[in-house]
Amino acid sequence: MRYREPKEAQGIDISPLIDMVFILLIFFMVSTTFTKDMKVDIERPSAASSQNVSTKAIRVYIDRSGDTYIDDQPVRIWTIQNRVRDFIKAGLSSTVLVVTDRFVPSERLIEVVDQCKLAGAKEVGVATNKEAGDR
Repeated sequence: MRYREPKEAQGIDISPLIDMVFILLIFFMVSTTFTKDMKVDIERPSAASSQNVSTKAIRVYIDRSGDTYIDDQPVRIWTIQNRVRDFIKAGLSSTVLVVTDRFVPSERLIEVVDQCKLAGAKEVGVATNKEAGDR
């Protein structure tokens, strides 16, 4: 019998590992929730009692001129109720966050909050900047 020398190790095939890494990367990118604010120039009001809100809240924007936006689309005041109701029925969230400029008249803010409540939102909040100072 003749002794055969073992063949050199061929190396480990890492292509399945690379495939798995890319699949995991895509999975985490798709499943991660990003908080996305519109590109509207808004100076938020301040409040000492502000709290964090869920990132899944339906966001309604009111810019300085009083224009209203939902999901990056301009909406009229009378269509807010239907749009928010559609989001709630789709199961996205029952919480609405109104992101408004501090110079928007309170009457306009109340109209928007009222439309959101009439649409069936369980909670409606207004986005603020936290005041500096001790808590």
